[in-house]
Amino acid sequence: ESIRKIITTLAVKNEEIQNFIYSLKQMMQNVQDNSTRAQEDLDAEFQSLFALLDELKEEMVTKIKQERAQRTYELQQLAACTKALESSEELLEAANQTLGMANDHEFHQAAKQIKDSVTMAPAFRLSLKAKASDNMSHLMVDFAQERRILQAIAFLPVPSTPEIDLAESLVADNCVTLSWRMPEEDTKIDHYVLEYRRTNFEGPPRAKEDQPWMVVEGIRSTEYTLPRMKFDMKYMNFRVRACNKAVAGEFSEPVTLETRAFAFRLDASTCHQNLRVEELSVEWDATGGKLQDVKAREKDGKGRTASPANSPARAVQSPKRMSLGRGGRDRFTAESYTVLGDTLIDGDDHYWEVQFDRDSKAFGVGVAYRSLGKFDQLGKTSASWCLHLNNWLQVSFSAKHANKAKVLDVPVPDCIGVHCNFPEGVLSFYNARTKQLLHTFRTKFTQPVLPAFMVWCGSFQVSSGLQVPSAVQCLQKRSSTASSSNASLP
Repeated sequence: ESIRKIITTLAVKNEEIQNFIYSLKQMMQNVQDNSTRAQEDLDAEFQSLFALLDELKEEMVTKIKQERAQRTYELQQLAACTKALESSEELLEAANQTLGMANDHEFHQAAKQIKDSVTMAPAFRLSLKAKASDNMSHLMVDFAQERRILQAIAFLPVPSTPEIDLAESLVADNCVTLSWRMPEEDTKIDHYVLEYRRTNFEGPPRAKEDQPWMVVEGIRSTEYTLPRMKFDMKYMNFRVRACNKAVAGEFSEPVTLETRAFAFRLDASTCHQNLRVEELSVEWDATGGKLQDVKAREKDGKGRTASPANSPARAVQSPKRMSLGRGGRDRFTAESYTVLGDTLIDGDDHYWEVQFDRDSKAFGVGVAYRSLGKFDQLGKTSASWCLHLNNWLQVSFSAKHANKAKVLDVPVPDCIGVHCNFPEGVLSFYNARTKQLLHTFRTKFTQPVLPAFMVWCGSFQVSSGLQVPSAVQCLQKRSSTASSSNASLP
């Protein structure tokens, strides 16, 4: 038994040594490959530098040649001076010969010719000032500074680790603005890389996390904003690192920011059988009930008309998934066409948006108690509050509660924002595009509420995981005294 243990220990150790040897060989190979690649990159950089210097030299030589040609052309007056000098020498020779004449008549005639020739001589019309200078010192170069720069060339250092500045970072309006700084100035930094991931755990990021890191590359400044985020988890982890042309530095110490928002899903288990729910999208389906009725008949093997005991609503799977209060309840039925959210609101303030088909014959959005009856339509009882759009027979846009309606004299938006401040009993509706206030209910909620929706012959799309917009918060404060209330409904 002892020998078996020793053999087992040796076998394990042998495997560890083999793995270590393989790791060392792999590292040696990586050293060879990486050094070869570094040398090739270095050669390429120097070749690029040589090519640049050759190009610069060629340009400067061309400039010198052009300057020499231009000045040579300007100094072509040398030929004219030579001709003028030859003409002057001929006149001097003629004048000397004239002085030796004895005949007065011939002397006077020759003197007159000489005088006329001197008057017209090019030597007296020629400018004796050079048109160009022979100084070419302006084409001289001094590479002393560049030489010092070249002598200072060294391998690029690994960038320092950035430090995320939490005081300058901000989470608002479903955007995250992250700011960081470098411990010391580094002119070699080319860009930054930001990574983030969602989590439900507060505090330092955990080593193992279900959510992957998302990467944003090519950031040129020390601040970046992630726009239009969906906050479907409570927190987000962030880290950033600096990169130069050759190498990336270490990631900063990760930080965690709270991304508080109202995230919910639609409860497909209790929605009306004529509503087809997919994630956060809902579409009215006229055949929904018939298809379920047929399936129920096939399952039961009976051809009789469905009764309350075996209706399509009871033929579906028991809606235990909705553990927040409708547990054991049947689906909405009859003309309710309702679907609820799956997350209770029992405190704080929350916001969500819904975009609907403007051609829907009827559409409603609001909140309801979880005790809302399966036959109840939104706004028809004291258990729900909603905005209701009716496009059937007569077009109307109204606020409804407890079977009372107030017609709203505002344009009907295609996207509605809902703000529920549960502690204060305030339920406000906004144009989600412009943040125009459409209506406000003021009440006292006696129990938790759920997001509630209804649609007939139409469809809608819900946006969850949203924060209360800053504009809505400001409008809520300013319009608190001027908002309409449920008491004003006729």
